[in-house]
Amino acid sequence: MSLFWRIFGLNAVVLGSATALLLWAPVTVSVPVVLTEAVILVGGLVVMLVANAALLRWGLAPLDRLTKLMTTVDLLRPGQRLPAAGGGEVAELIRTFNAMLDRLEQERATSSARVLLAQEAERRRIAQELHDEVGQSMTATLLALKRAADEAGPPLRDELHQAQEITRGSLDEVRRLVRRLRPGVLDDLGLISALTSLTSDFATHTGLKVVRRFAPDLPALEPETELVLYRVAQESLTNAARHAEAERIEVSLARTEGAVVLAITDDGLGIRGAACEGAGIRGMRERALLIGAALDITDAAGPGDAPGTRVRLTAPVPGRRP
Repeated sequence: MSLFWRIFGLNAVVLGSATALLLWAPVTVSVPVVLTEAVILVGGLVVMLVANAALLRWGLAPLDRLTKLMTTVDLLRPGQRLPAAGGGEVAELIRTFNAMLDRLEQERATSSARVLLAQEAERRRIAQELHDEVGQSMTATLLALKRAADEAGPPLRDELHQAQEITRGSLDEVRRLVRRLRPGVLDDLGLISALTSLTSDFATHTGLKVVRRFAPDLPALEPETELVLYRVAQESLTNAARHAEAERIEVSLARTEGAVVLAITDDGLGIRGAACEGAGIRGMRERALLIGAALDITDAAGPGDAPGTRVRLTAPVPGRRP
């Protein structure tokens, strides 16, 4: 049924009911109208208006739901659709909107994949240059300072030793940046070793307690899936250190039916009351879309319990991607 005939039918029901009441109800109108008759007519008008408003609200409810979805839809949370059963203009409008969401989500996923792959390529290039150029230059400087310190007298030797320590600390920081930009251990030793190295380095630099729970029977994963899992864990740990005010973080990696689940749980402030998602969380959602994974960020505990945040990424294993 078209929208025109839907509204026409609803109004016809109200007007027909009013006409039937006038025909069969024991009510007459005098000239001039007396107070009792005026009250009855006004009351009937009010009833008609209320009935018409209720029927129109019911008849136009699909459009209200469509409007609400239009204002709240997020392409980083795929699958938000409205049922479009039957025919008519409203159902066709909903089906058209759902088809548009399908195209937009596909285009968003494609464009995000290109951007993320370009970012990873740039990270790899910068990491390689830091390792080859800056790292080697600082290593040569460190060796030169050591030779000079061995040949210098006591007053100058102490200053050279101090310069050595500064240079060594800067070299360690460059190496740490290289590992953050491109985790070589992920390519060489796999996901478990990379996450172990990441959490150990994180605990050392932040002083937070990190508990690891990695299942021993994980299936073989595609390289891009391992990279997404690593990046989500990296961003989650960074967010917990910067914003959560946590003291303990648990990182787990488990196997479920057809998927691998990464969970990062902290005992910090939680996410209740957060105004909106920042660039870091939206970046994690884009990475999840890249491999067809599902990302859920929730409070780690229920109401009344200790607060905390849980980041859960469910990544399909090879051959099981939806």
